[in-house]
Amino acid sequence: MANQLEMRAVYSQTLMDLAESDPRIILLEADLMRATGTRNFSDRFPERTINVGVAEANMVSIAAGLSTTGKIPFANSFATFASRRVFDQFFISANYAQLNVKLVGSDPGITAVLNGGTHMPFEDMGIMRTIPKLVVFEPSDPISLRKLVQATADLYGCCYMRLHRSFANVLYDENETFELGKGKLLRTGKDVALIATGVIMVGEALKAADLLADEGISASVVDMHTIKPIDRQLILEMAETCGAIVTCENHQITNGLGSAVAEVLVEELPTPMLRIGVKDIFGEVGPLDYLIERFELTADSIIKQAKQVLLNK
Repeated sequence: MANQLEMRAVYSQTLMDLAESDPRIILLEADLMRATGTRNFSDRFPERTINVGVAEANMVSIAAGLSTTGKIPFANSFATFASRRVFDQFFISANYAQLNVKLVGSDPGITAVLNGGTHMPFEDMGIMRTIPKLVVFEPSDPISLRKLVQATADLYGCCYMRLHRSFANVLYDENETFELGKGKLLRTGKDVALIATGVIMVGEALKAADLLADEGISASVVDMHTIKPIDRQLILEMAETCGAIVTCENHQITNGLGSAVAEVLVEELPTPMLRIGVKDIFGEVGPLDYLIERFELTADSIIKQAKQVLLNK
């Protein structure tokens, strides 16, 4: 695993690094420090760690209160609870009040694996992207995770981050720069653009691009780490360059990345487009290799859609 790092460990270390120089950084947990990997933060900064127990809505309300005192609270839970369960408190107490709460939802989509359908968030991006001014993003590798968490700490305003907990391939160089709201072009092609988000789907899109190249199809790959605000300029560049787009997300195909990209295209540059994502069904228990096939989130699924959208050019 020389080219992989554990995402939750990178997240916790990043928070500790930030906290060393910024006393405003506060960690809030809902009895999941072992799961989210933040116990070492608690050990290092016990006075800046609040474990509220299984009370996620209360956690968000406490985070909002801390923000009014000038603190920068990072509040963590499983993404199902950090979206569906806390929505009203996060909407009103944090966002409507124009505060500075950083909400982190771990185990996005199928990465909930054996926790099963009740803990499998396929709708959290859709829920969150309806909140005015909220920044919604999902890092695709350890480097982007570290850099984007640092960016959220520097930004005044509420954010929602999807956090893949497990190991992830390192895609970027340490010197790479990231900006919230600006996607990253990982591959340049001329036939079809694969616009993906998150560890699972950016990885599968890169595999698909390699396999498509073997068949003479040139594919661009975009890591659209920020879903809101979406990088409209990059989407339009891909539409102009490739003339066909496939979006790839570990989320329902409605109201997530695919919907965000379609909204840009239909308003500014109508372009043939198809979507890879969960097709209006609930999650279920299973290991990752089974679930990625079950929900058709594989490189093969991306290739099929890429070939289909090329027929529509």
